[in-house]
Amino acid sequence: MVNDTPQWVFGYGSLIWRPDFEFIEAVPAALSGFARRFWQGSHDHRGLPEHPGRVVTLVSAPGETCVGMAYLIKPEIVQHTFERLDYREKNGYERWRHPLTLQCGRSVDSLVYVAPKHNPAYLGHADADIIVHQILRSEGPSGSNISYLLELATALRRLNACDKHVFELESLARSIMNKGSPCENFIQ
Repeated sequence: MVNDTPQWVFGYGSLIWRPDFEFIEAVPAALSGFARRFWQGSHDHRGLPEHPGRVVTLVSAPGETCVGMAYLIKPEIVQHTFERLDYREKNGYERWRHPLTLQCGRSVDSLVYVAPKHNPAYLGHADADIIVHQILRSEGPSGSNISYLLELATALRRLNACDKHVFELESLARSIMNKGSPCENFIQ
């Protein structure tokens, strides 16, 4: 990676509310042709190897747009920042280069972490109730899986972003939590 120019990175999951790296600028941005889905297993952050949680990845979705945050990283820390992000996103994610549209309408080249179908932690599509029950039961070194879902929904609302998948899962999870569902290993 060239260290003489700033680099944009796109966050669409926990990077929205917890980037955990230095940046020059942070702006809302949109990635066209992709949708955010809770289809990636988390064995290292929001779950454990024997009981993975679910976190988001991007899936191809022509005509859709995924809204998140774009961060511009200083040239002198690009390499260090991506070493840290590579470790954080190690459980099946790959770095992809893709154009983003910043909130101001400007298009920029960016790097984005995507967990493709061929990675060993990929869980894929499931019914919303199955995803939510897995999220409600999962916890890992980075905390409960339900806090990840709720933080993501809150962060998306702050961006005025509509994500039917995330909001459907959040609504179902809140409904189950409000009923006091006797889920095994239930985490609030």
